[in-house]
Amino acid sequence: MKAAVYYETGSPDVFRYEDVADPEPAAGDILVAVEAVSIEGGDTLNRLGGDLDRVPHIVGYQCAGTVIAAGADVTRFAVGDRAVTVGLDGSHAERRAVPEPFAWKIPDGVQTDQAACVPVPFGTADDCLFEFGRLRAGETALIHAGAGGVGIAAIQLAKRAGARVLATASSNDKLTRLKELGLDEGINYATHDFVTEARRLTDGRGVDVVVDSVGGATLQGSLAALAYRGRCVTVGDASRVRVETVDVSGLRPSNQTLAGYFMGAELLVAPRVHALIAGHLDAIARGELRVVIDRSYPLADAAAAHAYIESRQSFGRVLLVP
Repeated sequence: MKAAVYYETGSPDVFRYEDVADPEPAAGDILVAVEAVSIEGGDTLNRLGGDLDRVPHIVGYQCAGTVIAAGADVTRFAVGDRAVTVGLDGSHAERRAVPEPFAWKIPDGVQTDQAACVPVPFGTADDCLFEFGRLRAGETALIHAGAGGVGIAAIQLAKRAGARVLATASSNDKLTRLKELGLDEGINYATHDFVTEARRLTDGRGVDVVVDSVGGATLQGSLAALAYRGRCVTVGDASRVRVETVDVSGLRPSNQTLAGYFMGAELLVAPRVHALIAGHLDAIARGELRVVIDRSYPLADAAAAHAYIESRQSFGRVLLVP
């Protein structure tokens, strides 16, 4: 099969488009002919400096396609079913083998490219808001990187739950487009201090929940934007600038909470997450939630696709098509 691979981490130009061996599915695996790859933020971070457990390395969390083989222990899938899959790597290829618990059937009414964009962003957004953030109707949520995959999912889910939704983005145009998805108030972080704006928009009170996929210095600001008993969930390092320490001394006086989140760990230990994501796919089929796709690139152009994401111009998901 063809795959976008690299032999060392670094900038997008480390990608090579090469022939590699097809994956061999185990007894509990399905083998999928990949039709759409959703490039996740973690994919770009892993390409930049993640672990290389083998070379050539095939990066990628999430992709969707058609089942072409099923192991002897597989019970929920048959050859010909459409499936969306997640894993620690391996999405940037023409074929992918994954354990059955890390795959979902794609409902009728959901296009395969749409489904490719669902599990990681929507599962992450849901858990950050509700399982770890404990967001309730009438509260205010601040979503960082609102035009990204997790951001777009979180805005919709928070609004559907009856919350007031604030979000940050790098341009007024992106913030305007997010209004269609449920955004109440947007903050252009390129021109305004988001902590000051979050306080202003809440009459000085602060926000109840922050979903922070940016990390770095932004995380410290997220804590400063919290209301009394506010909850901040850190879920990524999109800023690519790590900080050595985060000052949490202000949390205790205001009974605030900082939590970390990684969906992969929850999938391993919490069966509820599989059902949660299946519910998101069904909601998309019913038209209750939306997937936003910015553009698609051929798999051979993985370097260009990653570079486009890192330019921070994208609005929604960027796909690779084998």
